[in-house]
Amino acid sequence: MAPVQSASTAALPLISVIVPTFSRPGRLANCLAALVAQDYPAGRFEVVVVDDGSDAPLDEVVAACSGPVSLALLRQANAGPGAARNRGAAAARGALLAFTDDDCLPDPGWLGALARAHQAAPQDLLGGRVVNHDARNPCAETSQLILDGVYRYYARNPGPGQFFASNNMGVPAAGFCALGGFDADFRVASEDRDLCDRWVAAGRNLRYAPDAVVRHAPLLDLGRFARQHYNYGRGAFHYHRARRRRGRAGSATALGQHARFLVEVGRGLAQRRAAERLRIGALLLLWQGANAAGYLAGALSAKRL
Repeated sequence: MAPVQSASTAALPLISVIVPTFSRPGRLANCLAALVAQDYPAGRFEVVVVDDGSDAPLDEVVAACSGPVSLALLRQANAGPGAARNRGAAAARGALLAFTDDDCLPDPGWLGALARAHQAAPQDLLGGRVVNHDARNPCAETSQLILDGVYRYYARNPGPGQFFASNNMGVPAAGFCALGGFDADFRVASEDRDLCDRWVAAGRNLRYAPDAVVRHAPLLDLGRFARQHYNYGRGAFHYHRARRRRGRAGSATALGQHARFLVEVGRGLAQRRAAERLRIGALLLLWQGANAAGYLAGALSAKRL
C-alpha cells in the first residue's frame, strides 16, 4: 500500500501503538521491526512497549529498533495483557491508540489504514483484518479459521457481542479513557470482547477496517493450542458473567451465538482440501473440548469465591 498522501503530515492523527509483551524477545523484535517500517510518517506515531514482568530485561531488544520513531519501554509486575495495555495507554500521547501484540507483524500500510478509518469516523472503535502468517502450521491455521468464522458471523449479524481482537484494534484515546480501558480482571483472555461490549453498551460504534492488516505469527504447537483455547474458555465464562451483570444477555443467547459461530467455522472448513479438512477438523474438536473445559473451570472457580 502506498504511503498516506491524502493530507498534510500535520493533519494526520498522532497514533500511539501499544504492544504488551511477556518473555518473547524474538517475537517482539520482529514486531518492532515491522512497526518502524510503517509507511506512516515517523513523527506522527509512537510505540509504547509494556513489559508485563518478563523473565529477562528487554532493553536491548527495544534499543536495537531505535531510530526516527519514538520508542518507549515501560515495565510492570505481571498483571496480564489488559493491564499492560492500560499502562501503555496511560503513558500514550496519541489521539488514537493502536493495539497489537508481540507475536504480530503489522503490514506497512497498517497505521495509514487505521488513520483513514479514524478520520472518517473519529468516535468509533476500529478493528482491522488479522491473517495467519504461517500457513504451514495447522494449529495456527485452525485458530485463524475460528477467528475468521466469528468475524464472518458478526459481519452478517452485527449486534450484541460483536468484537474485534485486541491484536489489531484502534481506539480513540478519549473514549478509551472515559470507558476505563480494559478490565484488568480478565487476566488471560476475553478482555477485548469485554471492552467492545462495554463500548457498544455506552452507545458507541464498532467499525471494521479491512485494509488495516496484521499478520499473526503465534508460537503454537498442540499443547500450546489446547492451553490457549482452554484459557479462552475461562475468559469466555468471565465475559458472559460480566455481561449478565450488566443486563446485556443471558446464557441462552450465548449458546445460540456459539452454535452459529460453529456454522461459520464449518463453512470455512468446507472450503479446505480433503487432507486439510481431516487435520483441521481434529483440531476443531480439540478446540471445543479445551474451550468447554476452560469454561467449566471458570464456573467452578467462581463458585468457590
